[in-house]
Amino acid sequence: MDAQIQTLPYLAAVRSRVMRLSGWRRAAVAIVAGGLSALAFAPIFAFPVLFLTLPVFVWLIDASPGWRRAASAGWLFGFGYFFFNLFWIGEAFLVEADKFAWLLPFAVTLLPAGLALFWAAAAAGARFFWCEGIARVFVFAIALAVAEWLRGHVLTGFPWDLLGYALTYPLPLMQSAAIFGAYGLTAIAALVFPAPLVIVADRKQMLSAAAIARACAVAVVPIAVLYAYGAWRMTAPETFVPDVKLRIVQPSVPQREKWMAAYQRRIFNDHIALSLANPKGEKDSLAGITHLVWPEAAMPFFPLETPEALDMLSAMLPPGTTLITGAIRHDPPVGPDRRLLPTTKTLNSILALNERAGVEAIYDKIKLVPFGEYVPMESALSVIGIQKITHGRGAFAAGVSPRPLMKIPGLPPALGLVCYEALFPGEIVQGKDRPGVLINVTNDGWFGHSTGPYQHFLQSRVRAVEEGLPLVRAANNGISAVVDPYGRAPQTLDLDVRGVLDGPLPAALAPTVYARMGDWMLALVLAVFFAFAAGARKIRR
Repeated sequence: MDAQIQTLPYLAAVRSRVMRLSGWRRAAVAIVAGGLSALAFAPIFAFPVLFLTLPVFVWLIDASPGWRRAASAGWLFGFGYFFFNLFWIGEAFLVEADKFAWLLPFAVTLLPAGLALFWAAAAAGARFFWCEGIARVFVFAIALAVAEWLRGHVLTGFPWDLLGYALTYPLPLMQSAAIFGAYGLTAIAALVFPAPLVIVADRKQMLSAAAIARACAVAVVPIAVLYAYGAWRMTAPETFVPDVKLRIVQPSVPQREKWMAAYQRRIFNDHIALSLANPKGEKDSLAGITHLVWPEAAMPFFPLETPEALDMLSAMLPPGTTLITGAIRHDPPVGPDRRLLPTTKTLNSILALNERAGVEAIYDKIKLVPFGEYVPMESALSVIGIQKITHGRGAFAAGVSPRPLMKIPGLPPALGLVCYEALFPGEIVQGKDRPGVLINVTNDGWFGHSTGPYQHFLQSRVRAVEEGLPLVRAANNGISAVVDPYGRAPQTLDLDVRGVLDGPLPAALAPTVYARMGDWMLALVLAVFFAFAAGARKIRR
């Protein structure tokens, strides 16, 4: 006979107490639970907190007699979640505080408030299909996963800190992104984290040890399977692309100085000086380096329109060395008279320059940051003083879609990603040809010493695992690294570190399940969840 555990009648009491909350107490509990959920992500990675916070979300929906009250619970929980995941955005408005500091309180509250609408919709949608027992947890997972997918696609999309990233640390767990992608992992996370406490709290009487074990198994078994798969996957031997040696430069230029004319030459010279020395600081003039990688907009001017800069680059680069650098450019190029034509576009680009500083390949960013690189509805918003926070007059233009590959001498076909373009699962490789390497140039110096740069780096690593491709990442400030297709980064340049990193280029893997199937894997997971929900509901009836 199973041992009876006097457990957990108190959990039913906690559930009952949460469900009875109203007014400001209900709002406070929802926001705090959502805020604590942010501890699950980089750089803290305390994902077990979700076993405590997501059940609160389910219980708040339990207490909602209709979709409107459920939506308010979802919005409050989502606001806490996004506020504490995205507070670092406020740092960007302090770079030029005299111009933009007044916008800071609006940015750090309105963005979370807007993103929380997706979670409000998830709670409202779930409430229409709500039921008793474990079936409702499947309904909750389906609704939240759909909402998170929409968050990554509606308007420009902003899939920052999808719930599924809680299942990407430690590294063996990250390997499941090669099968399910971040959206599929989001559905799994939305099921396994709330399930144990919800199941146990539904029972008001004493539970047997076996019953408690079964409730816990709903979470422990899937996570253990994901971990075991990842551990097995990472036993594969690592291989490298022959005859490639990379040097990544991270200058850590303070963002306040980046675009000041007085610092332009010093910043450019600093990039060159760092490039000509090895990680120990010993000058080697790039001996043995085949590809030198500089970060986003490394030169605080238009290098293709600055002959002196091109001459200095040519003098720096030895025969056989290619410079891959983030740069701003005009299309068509501006002539000596510096006049901009009405048709001239400003582009945030990646350039590949040969030893003579000639252009070998160009990629122009296609996913622009709203309010950073352009202002939506600019004619209306400019009236109240809203402008983009990045340097330069006018908006950046988007490059050509679908994202083209770069043909860089000595490298497999390369796919360029500028800054937050690395956030978007399933949208990285857009053409029919598969790249052999991802090159991500970025500048996280906008966000100070906060959680933002660490979260950005983790999400970039997950793209490498999803696609089975190596990632070369160069940050002005942030985290620079060479990441292999398993998400491993044996060498990194951490936040606020000034220096260089040398290393080989890991070889790409065969296309992963997610690389072939994309978000159809999310659809498959949701279909399985729907079948389980229907089955559980039928059994309960």
